[in-house]
Amino acid sequence: MAAPLSDGDRRKQISVRGIAGLGDVAEVRKSFNRHLHFTLVKDRNVATPRDYYFALAHTVRDHLVGRWIRTQQHYYERDPKRIYYLSLEFYMGRTLQNTMVNLGLQNACDEAIYQLGLDLEELEEIEEDAGLGNGGLGRLAACFLDSMATLGLAAYGYGIRYEFGIFNQKIVDGWQVEEADDWLRYGNPWEKARPEYMLPVHFYGRVEHTPDGVKWIDTQIVLAMPYDTPVPGYKNNTVNTMRLWSAKAPNDFNLQEFNMGDYIEAVLDRNLAENISRVLYPNDNFFEGKELRLKQEYFVVAATLQDIIRRFKSSKFGCRDPVRTCFETFPDKVAIQLNDTHPALSIPELMRILVDVEKVDWDKAWEITKRTCAYTNHTVLPEALERWPVSMFEKLLPRHLEIIYALNQMHLDRVAALYPGDIDRLRRMSVIEEGDCKRINMAHLCVIGSHAVNGVARIHSNIVKNSVFKDFYELEPEKFQNKTNGITPRRWLLLCNPGLADVIAEKIGEGFITDLSQLKKLLDFIDNETFIRDVAKVKQENKLKFAAYLEEQYKVKINPASMFDVQVKRIHEYKRQLLNCLHAITLYNRIRCNPSKSFVPRTIMIGGKAAPGYHMAKMIIKLITSIGEVINNDPYVGDKLKVIFLENYRVSLAEKVIPAADLSQQISTAGTEASGTGNMKFMVNGALTIGTMDGANVEMAEEAGEENLFIFGMRVEDVEALDRKGYNAREYYESLPELRQAIDQISSGFFSPRDPGCFRDVVNMLMYHDRFKVFADYEAYIMCQGQVDQLFMDPREWTRKVIRNIACSGKFSSDRTITEYAREIWGVEPSATAIPPPNLPRN
Repeated sequence: MAAPLSDGDRRKQISVRGIAGLGDVAEVRKSFNRHLHFTLVKDRNVATPRDYYFALAHTVRDHLVGRWIRTQQHYYERDPKRIYYLSLEFYMGRTLQNTMVNLGLQNACDEAIYQLGLDLEELEEIEEDAGLGNGGLGRLAACFLDSMATLGLAAYGYGIRYEFGIFNQKIVDGWQVEEADDWLRYGNPWEKARPEYMLPVHFYGRVEHTPDGVKWIDTQIVLAMPYDTPVPGYKNNTVNTMRLWSAKAPNDFNLQEFNMGDYIEAVLDRNLAENISRVLYPNDNFFEGKELRLKQEYFVVAATLQDIIRRFKSSKFGCRDPVRTCFETFPDKVAIQLNDTHPALSIPELMRILVDVEKVDWDKAWEITKRTCAYTNHTVLPEALERWPVSMFEKLLPRHLEIIYALNQMHLDRVAALYPGDIDRLRRMSVIEEGDCKRINMAHLCVIGSHAVNGVARIHSNIVKNSVFKDFYELEPEKFQNKTNGITPRRWLLLCNPGLADVIAEKIGEGFITDLSQLKKLLDFIDNETFIRDVAKVKQENKLKFAAYLEEQYKVKINPASMFDVQVKRIHEYKRQLLNCLHAITLYNRIRCNPSKSFVPRTIMIGGKAAPGYHMAKMIIKLITSIGEVINNDPYVGDKLKVIFLENYRVSLAEKVIPAADLSQQISTAGTEASGTGNMKFMVNGALTIGTMDGANVEMAEEAGEENLFIFGMRVEDVEALDRKGYNAREYYESLPELRQAIDQISSGFFSPRDPGCFRDVVNMLMYHDRFKVFADYEAYIMCQGQVDQLFMDPREWTRKVIRNIACSGKFSSDRTITEYAREIWGVEPSATAIPPPNLPRN
């Protein structure tokens, strides 16, 4: 932990957090002591820091409960259209501070805890991250929940309560080693189990076609136990629900036919059912076709759809029909958003329920399903697209396979009628891919079963329309939309960077917290010397604090006056951490070549996890740590250059490093990063971006002006042209001496003297099969980094660019994104009206 704030510093941090009333402080103290007392009465007499954390968490939770109940009551009475955000990942991070911020309790808690002789920040550090996601897709879902609550939408997040989230990353001898993330070990104060809403989910079995309709019989049953987590909006008394399902074996599991007489074996076999919610698959942008993963996908979908239909039927104004069997109004009351293809089974499952269970006519059911569902595409990388073997479906979900075949036939009949004789088009557009192993293309299923399909940045949505789903776009252009991603300014500005939030609020008021476009007002202060000084001062304080954290946690000493050059994201070839490595080596060689020359000092920080089975990503981590080992211990280099690998990058570490960054690296090959959201977090927190014209970088450059970012390298058209010509890495290797020197050093074992051949796979990939064309952008990247150095030597100009970037980052709020989803896909209107707090009468 960094040193605790002094009294003076603590009292300075009040403008945005609000001044705590004496009554509030006394109430928090009283509640805290009561919770602590009951913890200790139960167990022992001496309180540990963890006891203090739980006492505070329960104190804060008490403030949520009344609002939570009232919000749900409010929805029940008004019966608005409900939004269901289905995702296999919710990367929530920590909850305590976010809840205090959104309830306006942070100052009261800070003061109360201080009066009790404790340090709030130390207690916050005890909380485990809820790491139920891999990266962008899961974190986006978390930001969206925050925005939906803040905008007063009747929204629910539905996912899986993984017992083990994304692995903890340890670096041992420079290599990544994975450790299980036992995040629930000490209990989770933010969730409430709801056994009264437990639901059955069916697997396997067989299908019978009877005169009474279709029956799916002889199935195995797994129970889905819901755990609810409150999701508070920002100071509007709205508290929505994230419901995560946990798998439970029924009490008669395996006691009937399989284990006649072997009672012990049968009880031990309950684990087989309960493994469904055991662990998050740790792949980002990669499809691994394992049966357990398909079970997870169906598990969350089947439980959620039963829940949605129960709520639709029982809602006060649901349907005029006394037993509510009329589904005509279903799409007017329910919107289902599919976060990538992972919950794609919602489409055949909703059809199964409507047709087989509710006896709705097939064509009517299909119309209802399409009007209800919408699909967000998150990637164009072919290896990430879900293509499940038909054989697996046949065994696990036989009825769903029949439904998918029927839907596909209907779809292909329509295509054939519109494009007679175009057999190739039918093959390209089919949901079923023929071949050695017949597969179900889940993206095609999502497109035909949804009324809206969106990409997550303008450039990505264009690629979706013109390339990935070109045929589908020609068929139904009105379906395709763009919804550029955003981030919640509560967590990613107010919570993680209170110093900057205060400096901004002093100038333009607090309206930006719920309307980030108001940051535009800062353009009036771009030449205001006081403001320039204040923004620079906040950045320097954040850098000092992060430097202290690194020294305390990892025993690394860094120069806080150096440029903090940061690339934090999942390790993947397309994100091109290797390009960053080549720059670090080039800088190192220049320093070694001319040690007396003055260089702009840099601390290059790279962090991120590699999927455990992704060999090249693990080699990239080893390369980064090996380069650091050499550079950081070379006396000729000293303070001029450091290369640090940030171990175990996660939400809570992002909240520390992002506010301290000077330079943000967003350097994927143009056309590969769908959007990125880390890029937006750095922008709003006062880092400048070096990046390619990819993902949301394009729109960031448009908002702030291209001259206020460091844009380099090939555009999408250049990449396509190079593909047509044929990319030859050797040409660049031969013609660029600094590149050749760097590659030769990696290749010869300069960075791995004890194992000279260590990086042969990396060099071989770069030279002979690099899909992401690292060398093609090397020269432009190195030149652009030179421009970064030039500007950094002029702190005033640098800070003016920083201010312009912050002022132009308003578009990238998830509030704006969600407002667009609400109006253009879900057909609902956000509400600025707060629900009355629990202590006031409802009307």
